[in-house]
Amino acid sequence: MNPDPGLASWLQLALTPGLGPATFQRMLRQFGLPQAVLAKKRAELSAFTTPAVLAALDSEAVAHAVTRSLAWAAQPGHAVVTLADETYPRPLLEIADPPAVLYAHGRIELLARAALAIVGSRNATQQGEANAEALARALSEAGLTIVSGVALGIDAAAHRGGLAGAGSTIAVLGTGIDVAYPSRNATLAAEIAERGLLISEFPLGTAPAAQNFPRRNRLISGLARGCLVVEAALASGSLITARAAAEQGREVFAIPGSIHSPLSKGCHALIKSGAKLVESAEDVLAELSGFRPSGFASTRQSIPNADPGLLGHMGHDPVDVDSLCSRAGMSAEQVSSELLRLELDGRVAVLPGGLYQRLEKGHGR
Repeated sequence: MNPDPGLASWLQLALTPGLGPATFQRMLRQFGLPQAVLAKKRAELSAFTTPAVLAALDSEAVAHAVTRSLAWAAQPGHAVVTLADETYPRPLLEIADPPAVLYAHGRIELLARAALAIVGSRNATQQGEANAEALARALSEAGLTIVSGVALGIDAAAHRGGLAGAGSTIAVLGTGIDVAYPSRNATLAAEIAERGLLISEFPLGTAPAAQNFPRRNRLISGLARGCLVVEAALASGSLITARAAAEQGREVFAIPGSIHSPLSKGCHALIKSGAKLVESAEDVLAELSGFRPSGFASTRQSIPNADPGLLGHMGHDPVDVDSLCSRAGMSAEQVSSELLRLELDGRVAVLPGGLYQRLEKGHGR
């Protein structure tokens, strides 16, 4: 059970429908801790909210939700962290609207570690996922905890990389902490709960809803010293996280890509707006003032020798078979056969529209 004797009071206010974080904090500033707020006559609290919200505050439904949350918090590895707790993450106190309570499952000590957010497209390319995982691993090995949103694509790759290093990873959910979303990442979420940390500001049982994810994004950036965007279209939700990071005074980083790729457009827009261009983990570490890498080896890649065969003619942009035939002086059958071999070897990815793109290995190290 959480050691805070007033946890039920925190939960009663936090779980009351219509009583948002801003109203919650005004009450705390006026009266002190939640126990003192709840001790006031409801007429005194009417200056802060509506009669309907005050009725809900003392309702059976809220009492049931409090009991359920206390029972959840009593389980091993679970905790409900309040603004008054020493374990509440200090960086979140710097943002405009820190959540009054956080549901946490896993290694609570990760909330005290220096962190970096890594986000990007759910529909990422193979190369984008490889870059995210390799960079996250290198930065985790340097001692940074990797924060992301456990979505498909770049988020999932970032979490995998974080788990592979000493810094581990924190997943911020846009649902209740007991809701597995997306279901395809349920196994990854379970691994994060065991070796990293899951957190959510939403009540138990909260289903995925569009309006929850921008709120989730402000916590991803708020927990971290900076935010790295790996791949993002211009309409990507990852840019919301990057904007939140900038508004919160965090560093913003972006990886450039092909001028022909829609998933590079968002990153290029960020770089044009002043985001730091990233080619290696060292580019990130150099900008994080006050953070000292621990046991960190260089991530700069030596210049490779020219690639032999078809791979040497591909370049780094997506390319079609006809162009490769022209560049390499090979027949369509020869090119197709070689592309299949390279795909099976993990050196080439097939893209929509009959295009192919080379994959680089070990981008982060």
